[in-house]
Amino acid sequence: MPRWEKISLAGVGLLGGSLGLAARQRGLAGTVIGFVRREASVDECLKLGVVTDATIDPRRAAAGADLIVLCTPIAQMRDALTPMLPALKPGAIITDVGSVKGSVVQELESLVSAAGGHFIGSHPMAGAEKMGPVAARPDLFVNAVCVVTPTARSSSEAVGRIEQFWEDVGAQPIRMTPERHDDLVSRSSHLPHVVAAELANYVLSPAHPKEQAMLCANGFRDTTRIASGSPEMWRDIALANRKNLAGVLGVFIEDLQEFKLALEMADRKAIEEFFEQARQRRDLWSGHTASPSPE
Repeated sequence: MPRWEKISLAGVGLLGGSLGLAARQRGLAGTVIGFVRREASVDECLKLGVVTDATIDPRRAAAGADLIVLCTPIAQMRDALTPMLPALKPGAIITDVGSVKGSVVQELESLVSAAGGHFIGSHPMAGAEKMGPVAARPDLFVNAVCVVTPTARSSSEAVGRIEQFWEDVGAQPIRMTPERHDDLVSRSSHLPHVVAAELANYVLSPAHPKEQAMLCANGFRDTTRIASGSPEMWRDIALANRKNLAGVLGVFIEDLQEFKLALEMADRKAIEEFFEQARQRRDLWSGHTASPSPE
């Protein structure tokens, strides 16, 4: 017996498509419908089999759905959800996959509550630099941590069902406040994307000799892989979490300035300690993390 009668995915790219595949393969819902923006996307989703049905009609997508997952860029979530609300099933649960939680929860929780549903924020720590439903994988969320961010207004039953949903697609749900989530991911997720993007911008700048790119090998490729992610998505994430991200960037720049000073002073001890500390911390994390690799 499926846990959900109908799951509606608003946005069927990498994450939405992977959720659709996982839900279908694991028998989690009688129907998995994708809400997309273009008619061509309907045909693509059906051809790839990431959903059982797809539509450009928001009311059709929402009608009868007991779970709606917002898989659009953060800045588009309200616009995707609003036209679905008139068709919302009483008691329906809505969640999302956004990388920022504070602004999303603040904006959508009251909106959904007024329409007779429950909004519970989620963020699965899984993804890839590739985009679109063609990149979707049914195992994308297996062993990935998924942060669930209830508030004081959240229904405990709805929170439990969302946590069970993420477990059912292979993830490991953990709870924390939206504010704590946004503080932590500003360091572990958002900062690395800025660093990767700046490395790509700087090293591959046309201002450098043409031979520069020829000398970029595996280390550069691995370090900058995530710079190939969606610029639209990462623009929205950076802006939505700009206060936290600006703060950690300031600390990061200060740390780089300390390393620069050690270089200028030819401080062998400080330079070696810099690399040794990084090696130890990275190896310790790598040996204990539950996150899938690669993303």
